[in-house]
Amino acid sequence: MSLQQQVVTEFERQFGAPPSVVVRAPGRVNLIGEHTDYNEGFVMPMAIDRATWIAVRPRSDQTVRLHSMDHDETTEFQLDALERGKGWQEYPKGVAWALREKGYALTGWEGTTICDVPLGAGLSSSASYELAVARAFAGVSGFSWDAPKMALISQQAENQWVGVNCGIMDQMISAVGEQDHAVLIDCRTLETTSLPLPEGTSVVILDTATRRGLVDSAYNERRRQCEEASRYFGVRFLRDVTLEQFDARGKQLDEVTRRRARHVITENARTRMAAEAMKRNDALCLGELMNLSHDSLRDHFEVTNHELNVIVDLSRATRGCLGARMTGAGFGGCAVALIESVQAGDFVKGVVSAYRDETGLNPAAYVCRASEGASEVKMVGPEESD
Repeated sequence: MSLQQQVVTEFERQFGAPPSVVVRAPGRVNLIGEHTDYNEGFVMPMAIDRATWIAVRPRSDQTVRLHSMDHDETTEFQLDALERGKGWQEYPKGVAWALREKGYALTGWEGTTICDVPLGAGLSSSASYELAVARAFAGVSGFSWDAPKMALISQQAENQWVGVNCGIMDQMISAVGEQDHAVLIDCRTLETTSLPLPEGTSVVILDTATRRGLVDSAYNERRRQCEEASRYFGVRFLRDVTLEQFDARGKQLDEVTRRRARHVITENARTRMAAEAMKRNDALCLGELMNLSHDSLRDHFEVTNHELNVIVDLSRATRGCLGARMTGAGFGGCAVALIESVQAGDFVKGVVSAYRDETGLNPAAYVCRASEGASEVKMVGPEESD
């Protein structure tokens, strides 16, 4: 039974009638452009075929009642009396708060939700959840869907309500994703460019079975170091520093801050080069840029861990691999590999087996497809069930 069918079936069990709206919003994998979004730089993610699903129907009051199938728990809150708490419930509350802050008139609703984006793996399960909630509010409240605006509102919810100081990439790609395409995002202007994967290639997500843990302090430290480097160069964000300027003046920075700045400045350049490679269908160039990205994240930004380095090295050594790198914030979670499609089955088996032998951990690996962004979905009837 598909997730859509499961969430509808659970809604009917919980509330005794079919939902009026079903929405989904995808997670994402970032092909290249890591730790550049909060420097107003360039990123190239793609929305993946794993998502948060919500089945909803409107209520006549200001109550939101949501049952999470993943947590086997129900939350209820009042739109006109939002209060902060803890746990998964803060994501729907945060989105409601941010929408109201922007002047949207909201209708209460009841719903059920399920998600197959792995938690804590660096695949943006939280952004997926936020955009699905925003889409649910749009569906029952009747306001028009503006994908970039909803991405910014969802980011505000995560930054100011949940308290995670993320950039715009995760929410943006969950909102604007395009089927069978990656998306180059300018994190300053939010301009997007859709880019098809090179012919004959596939994207494989490799979950190391390690999680980031308590890395907020390390993430915030990296942001502070980027801000310090920006001040040194006399700009607001490192996006505005060219490679030539860095080479000419970067030697005056302390060693650690210089390495951090080097990664961001060179990563922006790699991401734009990767976009050009995709436009000319150059898989080898794209793969090499992904390799260089990982090496910089390992050596200059220092956000990999042992397991990420192992799975990337094993991927690169496996037949059919064109390039591999960590993806997400780092310190655990997932890597991503660009591979020759005809080698997909053997590649996954080979890397999983070699990684298990070397680390004793059981990784997950799956070939993913690029999917569309947050959307309402056609209702599934009984004749369409599995």
